[in-house]
Amino acid sequence: MSLEQVFARLPDPRSHSFPDHSLPRGDPVFPIAVAREELTTVLELYETFEAVDPTGLDANPFLEATTRYMQRAFGVPEYRPDEQLHDDIAALLNDFSDDLGGRALGVVDATLHHYRTLYFFLVSCRGYHTAPHIRFDPDEVAVETLYEIYQRVTEQDAYLKHPLSVLE
Repeated sequence: MSLEQVFARLPDPRSHSFPDHSLPRGDPVFPIAVAREELTTVLELYETFEAVDPTGLDANPFLEATTRYMQRAFGVPEYRPDEQLHDDIAALLNDFSDDLGGRALGVVDATLHHYRTLYFFLVSCRGYHTAPHIRFDPDEVAVETLYEIYQRVTEQDAYLKHPLSVLE
């Protein structure tokens, strides 16, 4: 499947909302099957994604010089808008890898935060790929693998991981 076909299947970020699974007596999770090979593929996509500069400073030396001057002159800290997403993706991959342990295939517990992170990772990949000032050509198989994991989470019912009893 081409990148455009995968990206076209994503819900529109302007109208998409995440389900509310506010369960008062436990942590909602979405148990999904994941293979070690899939995690490796998504990790490679993440490394490619992380190397991209969405501000365009790498491609535009004038913009970079202007930004550096503004940072020095006004004390504005250097901030990349995707830093938090990078941290969230790394945490997701670590959590899934920890859940798998040393097995080649297993069930991982995707949380609501993982659900959001998968969606924003896919939407950001689409944005980076279509932006004219950013050079991002991800591997089609990796994006499709990421989408398949996201689909599994969206299709799975939420369960309580650590349910609390009425007495607690």
